Amino acid sequence: MIQVISVIGALLILIPFAANQFERLTRDSFVYQLMNLAGSGTLAAVALVERQYGFLLLEGTWALVSLWGLASVLKK
Repeated sequence: MIQVISVIGALLILIPFAANQFERLTRDSFVYQLMNLAGSGTLAAVALVERQYGFLLLEGTWALVSLWGLASVLKK
């Protein structure tokens, strides 16, 4: 089950990234930031459960930056 959750988290990061690369979604859009936050938050939680501290640092930081980006989008 943890693998399924990890794949979903990864997809929530990869889909907006690919959409941005193909100019379908901008990085300053609500959907882009929300998907990044959801994906990185999910992967950070998995890393915590699995005690993968390097991965937790990466994904936790990604989640915090995504949260900052989401707050910036909401301020507009």
